[in-house]
Amino acid sequence: MAIDLCNKSPATLAENAPGTWSDALTSSSTPPILLDDLENEQSKALNFAYRATLSNVDPRFVAGDPAAWSSDFGYALDRVAVRLDNRTNAVLREQALKHPDPALREQALFEYADRDHPDAIELLVEAVKHDTDRQVRWDALWAIEKLGGPQAVSALAGFLKDSDPEIAEWSKLFISELQTGDPTFDGRSAVLTPGRTFDETIFLLIHCDLYVRLDDSNQHWGKISLAPQGLARIYGQAHACPNVETRERKLVIAKTIEGLHPDGSPHVDNYLFRGFTDRTRRDRGNFFFESLVPRPFFKSGHADDPSEGIRQANIGFARHGTWYLEPTFQIRESPAIRYVRGRFQGWGYVNLARVAGKSLEEILLPGNGVLSTLHDPEVGPMTNAFILGTFKGKLNDWDGDGKIDLNSRDVFSTTEGEIDTDMDGVPDVAGLTCCDHTKHQLP
Repeated sequence: MAIDLCNKSPATLAENAPGTWSDALTSSSTPPILLDDLENEQSKALNFAYRATLSNVDPRFVAGDPAAWSSDFGYALDRVAVRLDNRTNAVLREQALKHPDPALREQALFEYADRDHPDAIELLVEAVKHDTDRQVRWDALWAIEKLGGPQAVSALAGFLKDSDPEIAEWSKLFISELQTGDPTFDGRSAVLTPGRTFDETIFLLIHCDLYVRLDDSNQHWGKISLAPQGLARIYGQAHACPNVETRERKLVIAKTIEGLHPDGSPHVDNYLFRGFTDRTRRDRGNFFFESLVPRPFFKSGHADDPSEGIRQANIGFARHGTWYLEPTFQIRESPAIRYVRGRFQGWGYVNLARVAGKSLEEILLPGNGVLSTLHDPEVGPMTNAFILGTFKGKLNDWDGDGKIDLNSRDVFSTTEGEIDTDMDGVPDVAGLTCCDHTKHQLP
């Protein structure tokens, strides 16, 4: 989460002396939105974010009870954790633009931005301009938003007319969030794919920090920051899969890991979440959802590797945030979710002996990390990582026909999270939500 605190400390603001918001954006092609022009709810939300951010820089900036603003465990760990990525800044800059693997280019970009260097936005802009992988490009835009401020708005404005409509829309969305707290979108229409299990399959960008307890003293912590493609490679690419009738209380997060099974099939790992949604506003829903699913816990720290034993355990995870409705996208006379954002947290296990001394190329491998729990007599003592991060997802045009695709992405899940490889709505095996590792081994 440190990248979200970068470029925002009182010392940084004092040194840069940005002046008023409108003054700071005079050189930008994007007209400034003044604080007085915001809606009441937008102004309240931004003021809350302002106070919360200050509390994580220095609690003396907070007026009132610090228990409300400075009790974030992840931010507390971020102040004391040592980076487990020990690459030099020069190496990061080089790999961010030139590494042959797009996931590793992106990983270098996020790591460099996380270190709060003054030229981080410049490096990210170079990646958006020249990278050939569209996901590296839109993830770099997200990193620019995370750094925030008028420099970020000006940088994002340079891509509002990008030839890739998703890059252009992400830029528009991020600029609006930075100026008002709310997203805005372009005017494309949408198309629904008939015969699918879910009304929507929203591709998620997920960025997280793993804070690893390095010894039993609780005084030594390490930090591994995962960019979206690196996280997807290890833990799986996630899609949020809502249906109109149940989305306010139930949601499936369908994940697949490519390259894990020896037979080449995708590793399916689905999570059924339940929770509450606040619908006091017609255009959005604020939610808090939790998941508790049975999973094989691989003591090796690597999914599908039973060499050190397996323990069946119930794995929990929590996610909360906001989704935004698009009134022009109708599903059975209800508006579709066009965009979702939020935070998540859970527990994990990192086999430190397995990753010690390894290069990032040897660490960012499919399945090379497992989720965990504290509530199991065997698994609990092995749990050594607190996982905290943010996610965003919007509907995209995936086939290039100029229309937004609501539910065209392939996800292998029933509405209850059970594996459904032929996507007919019927589970392959009743109750099975994660691939059985014994079924995908080559002879």
